[in-house]
Amino acid sequence: MRTAGGDTGNTGGGSPGVSGKGVYFGVAYYPEYQPYDRLGADLDLMAEAGFSVIRVGESTWATWEPSDGTFNLDWLQPVLDGARARDIAVIIGTPTYAAPPWLRHKYPETAAWRDASGPVPYGSRQDIDFTHPAFRHLAGRLIRRIVARYAGHPAVIGWQLDNEPGFELLHNPGVFAGFIDHLRDTYGDPAVLNDKWGLTYWSHRISGWAELWPPDGNTTPAYDLAWRRYQAALTTEFIRWQATLVRELARGDQFVTTCMPLDSRKAADEAQLAAAVDVAAANIYYPMQEALALPDRSPGLATAASPVTGPEWLPWFGTWLLYQKADMAYGLRGEPFLVTETTAAGIGGPHVNFPAYDGQWRQAAWALVARGAGLIGYWHWHTLHFGHETYWGGVLGHSLQPDRCYLELSRTAGELNQAAGAVAGLAPDAEVGIVISPESKWAMEFQPPLAQAGTNHPDRLAYQRIVAACYRGAFEAKRQVAVLDTTRLGTDPAALARRLPVLVAPALYVAGDELLAFLASYAEAGGHLVLTFRSGYADREARPRPLVMPGLLRQPVGAHYLEYTDLAQPVAVRGHGEAGGAALAGSATGWADCLVPDSAVTLASYQHPHLGRWSAVTTNQHGAGRVTYVGTLPDAVLAKAVMRWVADTSLAPDPWAESPPSVTVTGATAGDGRHLRFASNWSWEPASFPVPVPVDDLLSGERLDPGQHLTLRPWDVRVLAERDHPDNDATPPIRSQEGGPGD
Repeated sequence: MRTAGGDTGNTGGGSPGVSGKGVYFGVAYYPEYQPYDRLGADLDLMAEAGFSVIRVGESTWATWEPSDGTFNLDWLQPVLDGARARDIAVIIGTPTYAAPPWLRHKYPETAAWRDASGPVPYGSRQDIDFTHPAFRHLAGRLIRRIVARYAGHPAVIGWQLDNEPGFELLHNPGVFAGFIDHLRDTYGDPAVLNDKWGLTYWSHRISGWAELWPPDGNTTPAYDLAWRRYQAALTTEFIRWQATLVRELARGDQFVTTCMPLDSRKAADEAQLAAAVDVAAANIYYPMQEALALPDRSPGLATAASPVTGPEWLPWFGTWLLYQKADMAYGLRGEPFLVTETTAAGIGGPHVNFPAYDGQWRQAAWALVARGAGLIGYWHWHTLHFGHETYWGGVLGHSLQPDRCYLELSRTAGELNQAAGAVAGLAPDAEVGIVISPESKWAMEFQPPLAQAGTNHPDRLAYQRIVAACYRGAFEAKRQVAVLDTTRLGTDPAALARRLPVLVAPALYVAGDELLAFLASYAEAGGHLVLTFRSGYADREARPRPLVMPGLLRQPVGAHYLEYTDLAQPVAVRGHGEAGGAALAGSATGWADCLVPDSAVTLASYQHPHLGRWSAVTTNQHGAGRVTYVGTLPDAVLAKAVMRWVADTSLAPDPWAESPPSVTVTGATAGDGRHLRFASNWSWEPASFPVPVPVDDLLSGERLDPGQHLTLRPWDVRVLAERDHPDNDATPPIRSQEGGPGD
């Protein structure tokens, strides 16, 4: 079969793009949603555009099984045959996330409960209790038939399990009973639970497991954290169960995955899910048009001062968001990943249609490839003519005619083909690590430390806001990031310090003693650890530690605080000359720790008649390394300044970081050993800057020596191979196609 690199044959197992055969370029295709039969025309258009894979079948249970036990397995055959005839590969989705009406009608006990009041109404998706034995029987029966029917088809390269799992927190009686069993296995005795959860408070102590109340009215943080852990484990078990079924019948060269929207599902731990499949897959959506402009002068939030260019479920925007999601996806397994869905003509509903400017589709695709994507898959092929997502824009609009989006994606597919040998199996550069913690996120959803901007309403996305501020700071300081779950830090802090000289742990609120000791050892071994407010505050049960904060990290931080305050308004922050922090400036928002240095040096302080007595940012030498503590939620200006100071202190200079403000330059090591640079100009104005090393443009064939200027048109991207690597002259530059959108 043909990848975007033009090769034929099997992938040899593993994920697309890993085997050295290029990057897959794909689209979700639902012929059953078309207003009339146009299968041949659709596949011809895909082949002409260079699409090399389609994703099919995932929301079609009622088509596969129109009634209980009556199966129609042949309807997909023409799609697979047509794809095979055009050398297009296929990923088949298991249809378990959208149950047919007959299943709800005949087996009402399988309906999901969002609370103890009863089942959710039918009419949406992911409204099933996937733990229920009846549902498992029905789902397993169908999955086995689908896989057995199509595993042997030569077009099929992989299987997607479900779709964006973890949508609901299941409150079904059977799920709650299982939770009680889990607690019994974990804690052994109700007395232990009383102690660990602090159930003396409000007289909530239990004497037997039957006395534990359902989660609907729960107010205990430790209970909620245990409930969220359990729900995430159920979702992972569901995907692992499906993976086992599929692997029993699938060919050995077919991969198994599940698509994840990253950081937005209530009952999902993405790192656990990624470990249950063969390759991580993410659905990466991002607002376009001015949301991708650099330099970014917005606060990164959809506000009256920063016009909304995306749906309500995507409260942040910016070029940094695109890169953050890609780095999160790569970090799930530390290897190339699949983008199973990404922005085509638009995302959301009829009131938020903002299709890309010319060049932005191409830029975004190359950005994802640069950060390790082995497949770029658009959702979806055609804008639907019916259903809930009628105005979620596809590659083709309602007219079903090729338009600007189709033409630019065609150009992008051609470029990926041309550069196939270089872009397969990329390992993106990273020098700054950002540690994320689903448990801290869950705890902060239950007890948010921040209010929604301009209100006194708790911000259930507080954790994501803090992480986003840190990532954006590193991005705007032009440093490359690896995003790591706490379970992927390894066991050797010195090795981590060598691999990632800077490690940022934003709002690591829930953390065991061993994890905090590891972070301290990381700094002691020579790494630069950056902490924010709330880090190290609570233990594994979400109980605040009875210590002077930052608790177990006080000695490495070299500072402490006895009080803190939320901030109703931003407070200016001014840098101090000590340790080179004079350039720090910006504002503290949302929160302020009242830091008192012990051995630490103050880098910046609050400019406020009350808060001015305390430090806002400190740094402390710890062993061979350093710990910097940021006691507030920095605005974009302060976050960038802090990360620039951290980089100047602890990272080698990056000459590519001297590029213009509208330009990003990221690096990666190709599977063939070449070192690549991806330069993109996110602006209406052309940009030019001298290259610091000799490079070859893999798309235009231009060769540049140090000091010669690289020119970027508006909304343009260049793919460069550095010539100073011994393998970089092995493959001559490839001439790009001329013309097309973005020129």
